[in-house]
Amino acid sequence: MKMKPCWKKEKPIELERKIKSNDSAYNESFNYANNYICTSKYTWYTFLPKNLFEQFQRIANSYFLGLLILQLIPPISSLTPVTTIVPLAVVLTITALKDAIDDIQRHRSDNRVNNRLSSVLRNGQLVEERWHKVEVGDIIKMENNQFVAADLLLLSTSEPNSLCYIETAELDGETNLKVRQALPETAEMGNDIGELSKFDGELTCEAPNNRLNKYEGTLKWKGEAYSVDNDKILLRGCVLRNTMWCYGLVVFAGQDTKLMMNCGESMFKRTNIDRLMNVLIIRIVIALCCLCLICTVAFGIWESTTGFDFQLYLPWEDYIPGTSLGTTSGTKEAGATVLALMVFFSYVIILNTVVPISLYVSVEVIRFVNSWWINWDRKMHHPQSDTPARARTTTLNEELGQIEYIFSDKTGTLTQNIMTFNKCSINGKMYGDPYDPDGNPMEICDRTKVDFSGNHMYEESFEFHDVRLLKAVQNKDPHADEFFRVLALCHTVMSEEKDGKLEYQAQSPDEAALVSAARNFGFVFKTRTPTTITIEVNGVEEIYELLCILDFNNVRKRMSVIVKKDDKIMLMCKGADTTVYAHLDKNCGDIKELTTSHLNEFAHIGLRTLCLATKEIDSNYYNEWKKKHHRASTSMVNRDEMLDEVFEEIEQNLTLIGATAIEDKLQDGVPQTIANLALADIKIWVLTGDKQETAINIGYSCKLLTEEMEEVFVVDGESKEQVAKQLQNAKDMMSGHSSVEVVSYAGTATPMQNGNSTEEFGGYALVINGHSLVFALHKDMEQLLLETGCLCKAVICCRVTPLQKALVVDLVKVNKKSITLAIGDGANDVSMIKTAHIGVGISGQEGMQAVLASDFSLAQFRYLERLLLCHGRWSYVRMCIFLRYFFYKNFTFTFCHFWFAFFCGFSAQTLYDPFFISLYNLCYTSMPVLVIGIFEQDVNDIYSIKYPKLYAPGLSNLLFNKKVFLHSVFEGVVSSLLLFFIPYGAFNMGVDPTGHDVADFHTYGVTVASILIPVVTFRLAIDTQFWSVFNPIMTFGSIIFYFCSIFFLYSDIFGNNWLITTTYTGAARHTMATANFWFSLVLGNVVLLLPVVAYRFYKQDTAPTLTDRVRLRTKLSKSKSKSRDLGLKLSRASFNRSSKHGSIRSGYAFAHQEGFGQLITSGSIMRANRPLDGATPIRQNSAGNGTKTKLSDGNLVMNSSPKNNIPSSSENNVELVGYTVRS
Repeated sequence: MKMKPCWKKEKPIELERKIKSNDSAYNESFNYANNYICTSKYTWYTFLPKNLFEQFQRIANSYFLGLLILQLIPPISSLTPVTTIVPLAVVLTITALKDAIDDIQRHRSDNRVNNRLSSVLRNGQLVEERWHKVEVGDIIKMENNQFVAADLLLLSTSEPNSLCYIETAELDGETNLKVRQALPETAEMGNDIGELSKFDGELTCEAPNNRLNKYEGTLKWKGEAYSVDNDKILLRGCVLRNTMWCYGLVVFAGQDTKLMMNCGESMFKRTNIDRLMNVLIIRIVIALCCLCLICTVAFGIWESTTGFDFQLYLPWEDYIPGTSLGTTSGTKEAGATVLALMVFFSYVIILNTVVPISLYVSVEVIRFVNSWWINWDRKMHHPQSDTPARARTTTLNEELGQIEYIFSDKTGTLTQNIMTFNKCSINGKMYGDPYDPDGNPMEICDRTKVDFSGNHMYEESFEFHDVRLLKAVQNKDPHADEFFRVLALCHTVMSEEKDGKLEYQAQSPDEAALVSAARNFGFVFKTRTPTTITIEVNGVEEIYELLCILDFNNVRKRMSVIVKKDDKIMLMCKGADTTVYAHLDKNCGDIKELTTSHLNEFAHIGLRTLCLATKEIDSNYYNEWKKKHHRASTSMVNRDEMLDEVFEEIEQNLTLIGATAIEDKLQDGVPQTIANLALADIKIWVLTGDKQETAINIGYSCKLLTEEMEEVFVVDGESKEQVAKQLQNAKDMMSGHSSVEVVSYAGTATPMQNGNSTEEFGGYALVINGHSLVFALHKDMEQLLLETGCLCKAVICCRVTPLQKALVVDLVKVNKKSITLAIGDGANDVSMIKTAHIGVGISGQEGMQAVLASDFSLAQFRYLERLLLCHGRWSYVRMCIFLRYFFYKNFTFTFCHFWFAFFCGFSAQTLYDPFFISLYNLCYTSMPVLVIGIFEQDVNDIYSIKYPKLYAPGLSNLLFNKKVFLHSVFEGVVSSLLLFFIPYGAFNMGVDPTGHDVADFHTYGVTVASILIPVVTFRLAIDTQFWSVFNPIMTFGSIIFYFCSIFFLYSDIFGNNWLITTTYTGAARHTMATANFWFSLVLGNVVLLLPVVAYRFYKQDTAPTLTDRVRLRTKLSKSKSKSRDLGLKLSRASFNRSSKHGSIRSGYAFAHQEGFGQLITSGSIMRANRPLDGATPIRQNSAGNGTKTKLSDGNLVMNSSPKNNIPSSSENNVELVGYTVRS
């Protein structure tokens, strides 16, 4: 089978797709993509031209290529081309090797995926085929726990009613199972290979697109047309779960699958420093041309007035007009002009060392080693999954030290998508915190765990720390009994037995946690049919008749079941407090007040809450209501609205039972990480596909949203006008309450905020829904969205598509000119990961699509703190010191040529020996600067995290910018001036004791070079703040190596041989034998270095930076001295602050979808019943260790502990009077 190459040119735009099953000839006529995927950039035959083309897009490489061409012209070059050829070749080769290694890894990853095996129906038989040979129109068989090979139309499954279960973790990071159902007509084919081989359905569907949650198509088969939607589609990247087998028709393959369409194009990323370097190099080249032009004009004047008359000693070439050789006629002015033009290019070659090619060699080496520091960091290694941090690119390290905006996914990135039952309120009494027998609160620990071993169906992984609730159940407390019966009956969970163990399949992790809690307390949901629910209460089986399920939706925010037992009809309801409270009986006032107080406590510590209520229904009333329900459910017009009215009618006068509080377990360290990154002035935006309530709740849990915030603006308009009005109102309100905090790098802050302190001002947050974001991202409104969002401390975008995530990132990236970072774990995050300047993938159980598209990969979100505040900042600091020093030393080195031009008639004569010019950047000064670029640490990792304000210089480009660059240039020019004229004054008119001149051209050049090397080396040592064992070795070793090498190169043995000839033979020995040399060496170092040292001391004493202060504290800590008053008032923020407004938000969040109730009551989702007697306990990953609050053992109110700063009872009573809900 012929494989289509990944580089094939783009096909015409596809408007719709037509597919015939088992008809390869028909499908091939449309030239659909096969299942081969290619995420790599190169092939073996495109690597060299494509890579060179990319490398020469870097201005510096093109510049050096032009210099090389000039050096190949003998009349204008005084330097050998080897000085440019070798460094340029090394740079191109190192970069090419690095790019090749990166691309080879992508090829290997592609090959692993492309060579997976799948069972494909070919010629009436199932054959094993590799994934890359699967084509559109093929029928594939998949078995349990297999990855889906391509986007498939589900045809038949092993499960009843043609259902199958899939896990979409690799697509959206969610680990809860989702249900797909085949058409009943195709499901009849079952596992019959013969029938499947005869299947000749024609599918007309949408063209390939990146919409993960939408699919539209029509299947024509046997003269009938059937609608096909997303519920009948299995997407590539999903995993088949709890389904023995299924068959599917390939509709999209390879690059056309929705998974790959969401991956986007690989972008060539450059760092902010790279972009600045391109600008600086252009300006350096312009300045260089100006210097060369000055030398050219001066040379032309000198040749016209003086040089023409000295052709006896310095003859012009025979092709120059007016030459004394008489070979070419012309005037001396014409000859001087031609020579001046040649000298222009000669000086271009000589002065090009202001930007040597070795700069880029060193940059690549530093970046490569810094990326390995990330790979080797054991503190970013996740031991549970044995996953280290990985730098998947070596070109973006210093960019990590300049991140201003972080865009994060929620599920799988901030959270583990694991729910745990932590607390509850039953009949006005709160449970969940441990107490000793005397009623005193206890710290949560292993010995406070409740022992559930008396229940043979308990789960070993379940944890609860309040034994009072278990005792209430054991004592048959009627309120606790009713509470857990509601949890065991009011849900849409399915059960099954595997290996003698009872397992639950929940449509949402919330329901799984609640049903699991009921199970462990002795109310075990065992099985269900379309008309019954069977539970086991303390070992006794009870069967309830299921009369009706009042299904959940996002408007109702609740669900109910109506069950019957012993001729008693009960309605059981669970949902958001706002909706349940609105339907309570008026006699529930007291318990409502107590439960509200508990809900506030739960919400304050970030728990997700639901209220439970019941109602006994008269049988006659129910029969009448059932008729209304039947009419509404069978109506063809406004069915949903009619059902809502019927549900509303019966869900009245409910009796409040209590409330549940479950924890959506955050990944370890997420709140601390977000808080510390916020202290570093990094803005965090959460872009999630979850609904609004869930996202807000997690926002509070992870401290992205806080109770201290002045307002949380919710933008949920259904029209463009509504969205614009909501955004404008939010912007006006925030603009009216200006908050300005002037923060200097010295660590001081001056609050200016309408007379209030910054501690009192909590800032604002913005929450915007996906449908509102569609309008907000329009061209005429996106600027309003950006301005409003940037006024907020936190932004949460809910129900967003992968494309919207990328658009939001691009909006900030383009308009704010800020460095952005996107972090996620699923395929739906790939587009924003590739759009941002830096993409970080979370590797783990949620799949590898985000990691494969990322620049850096981490095991958990908490490691982002260390990646940015330590490695990112260190890389930025190292690169800035390196660049400042590199430009300083090369301007110092190069401008000596310029000053020498005034003494050599501007003839392009070099001051230094060509060997020295070639080895200056390659050997003499390269190692010390490489060491500082690799090992430098202004402060250690502990203090880097402890004082996040140290990150501020990177946000403002303080350490290397145009101003800093000009300062380095100025210092280099001044240093070169002193470096040139100190030896000039020492040797001018100097004679030795015998009366001979001590100065000549060679002696002078060696002297200047010998002062230059120690000066620039010790100058770097002054800026070194972290001395490793390598720093002194390279510092003093470079100086020693220089002096040894010039003795060797200028010796009689080496200086004149058949391979190398030099005119400097004996120059080193002669120069160093004079007192003038040693006087110049000492004086030059003192004059050039002493002012720098004095300035450093002055700055640290009068205006120390935050880094200086932290380093002083480090030294004092090491010496065990007391740091009494260092001005270090920056510390990590407290994560449990009392709210000045009170906890008035709702903790409701329920990750549930509409439609499961209908599946259950219709029997579509049912399996065959299997006995569960003797089932043994199973393990579920539901252990929780959420934040615990110390509360009193009373029924009325709660006293806060100082540790958690929970409002006291008096505060709660006051707040309850005006209780409102901010949703």
